[in-house]
Amino acid sequence: MPKQVDPVARRSDVVNALFRVAFRDGLQRASLRAIADEAGLNIGSLRHYFANQQELMRFAMQAMLDRVSDRLLRRIDDLGDVNTLTQAQRQRLPGDLLAELLPLDETRRAEVAVFLDFVTAARTHPAIDDELAHKSAAGTRALVRRILIRLKDGGTLRPDLHIDTETERLSSLLDGLSLNTVLHPDILSPQTCVKVLQAHLDELIS
Repeated sequence: MPKQVDPVARRSDVVNALFRVAFRDGLQRASLRAIADEAGLNIGSLRHYFANQQELMRFAMQAMLDRVSDRLLRRIDDLGDVNTLTQAQRQRLPGDLLAELLPLDETRRAEVAVFLDFVTAARTHPAIDDELAHKSAAGTRALVRRILIRLKDGGTLRPDLHIDTETERLSSLLDGLSLNTVLHPDILSPQTCVKVLQAHLDELIS
């Protein structure tokens, strides 16, 4: 009997191979053949999932967004009832959640590298729709805004701060930390990333 292939597991293998190649060589060089070789598949099997490299790149971007979203949801689920947390835990909670967006380990560095390559390609390549890049930027701001509003409603956000302005400031800080940690890991370490993020959040709390 022919071997049964689990399509979900196969796509997961392809995604993992794609991220490894994209992080190592860049998304533009992540050809179908390179991904197939990395995943231990023949090129015909991969073409069953992707017609061309542009489709592969869009899939990589969507996979990155899904991974980050799933990780944040799991992080929130693991918290349980926030009211049971200590005061110190509640103060660090915004930083802990937002840190999931930063490239603090190999997995997240690969995600940010894919994101950077994709948005760069989408800006100049007519075959690549930048809707996913816009979705990512909007999603980050929505998360940041939600956290800031939660702090304001809880009475811990400084009353003189403007939510819209602080949303952009904090979103831009996350973008800058992510970019520099990926491009210059010898200058900006994950530990420093976390310290800078928490220092900024501490300045927002009354």
